[in-house]
Amino acid sequence: MIRGIEHVAIASPDPAGLAQWYVDKLGFVINYQSPTTVFVKAPDGAMIEITTSEGERVEQTLKQPGLRHLAITVDEFEATYNELKAKGVTFLGEPSDKKGVKTVFFTDPEGNVLHLIQRETPLP
Repeated sequence: MIRGIEHVAIASPDPAGLAQWYVDKLGFVINYQSPTTVFVKAPDGAMIEITTSEGERVEQTLKQPGLRHLAITVDEFEATYNELKAKGVTFLGEPSDKKGVKTVFFTDPEGNVLHLIQRETPLP
């Protein structure tokens, strides 16, 4: 039986450097590292595998087919947003609050899109 998603993967020209960004900016920890792959783990146990990329990055938009962003859930939206802003994180717009769902999009240093989110009422 399927239990859930263990991790997602990002291909990077500098896996160790990108992993360190997730540690420094988002509070993840490095829980596995090899010469070509680094796993980082969020406080809730969710993981991202960062593996060595091949070739050039293709410009992407939020509406092209495929995975578009990783959503990062938080308890204190405003405090986390302000902390990330103070750490120099690049945001793609201003935060919004629609029907009790606070969101804002941002990028890691390689342009991967992340989505900060806090839901007043979790999805069923």
